[in-house]
Amino acid sequence: MKLVTFLHSGREKVGALTHLGIFDFSHISAELNTSMIEIIRRSGELLKEVHSFLVGERTWTASAILDEGHVQLLSPIPYPPSVRDGYAFRQHVETARKNRGLGMIPEFDQFPVFYFTNHRAIIGPGELRVGGRRLEQLDFELELAAVIGREIRNPSLEEADAAIFGYTIMNDFSARSLQMEEMKMNLGPAKGKDFATALGPWLVTKDELSKREILSPSGSLLDAKPDHPTRGRRRHALARGRHRLGNGGNGLLPGAQRFEGHA
Repeated sequence: MKLVTFLHSGREKVGALTHLGIFDFSHISAELNTSMIEIIRRSGELLKEVHSFLVGERTWTASAILDEGHVQLLSPIPYPPSVRDGYAFRQHVETARKNRGLGMIPEFDQFPVFYFTNHRAIIGPGELRVGGRRLEQLDFELELAAVIGREIRNPSLEEADAAIFGYTIMNDFSARSLQMEEMKMNLGPAKGKDFATALGPWLVTKDELSKREILSPSGSLLDAKPDHPTRGRRRHALARGRHRLGNGGNGLLPGAQRFEGHA
């Protein structure tokens, strides 16, 4: 299922992309007139209700189907509880460190690493508003975002894999001029990356990609051929990254996201 969050007539709503258009979940029941976080948290019961309605014999009203051109798509999860950005591609890491006058570090191959980015600066498809020094060497990276479906703490690799609810596309925006300055202090990134992170246009549930899933010793991999060639090789599987960031601290909550960059 391709889930979306959208604005229609000034109201934020949740629905699914179908061959007819966007299906507004609020036409099914009052319980489904809710947020994406709640849909994810209660996916076992709520998405089962959606699926039964979509494939059943109940008649859809015309107002339940909206044309994409008549709504504003937002980030599938406008307000995630947390966002982690992974350092997953060796070529990207080598290039980034070289640009800062640093050599490659052996620890990269030993465990997946990440940083917390600004979960209050999430935007959806469309316009990016940015100004000032952030326009100096403004950059973006195409990444895969995996969304957590239930709370986990100190998970095994198998539990980390099972906790993935779905995936979306992410653009990681960077003000490289600011980032290169602050990273010289061995702390950050901060102001170079805190202004915008784009997600969307929809959130694909894990079952949609199950036929492309390949098991590996370090977790599941997606056998997905991109429309355009990509550079570099991702070193750590999704589950391995989630296994590490779910250990200690506050664990991971439903709707939390971890990005796998860089493509």
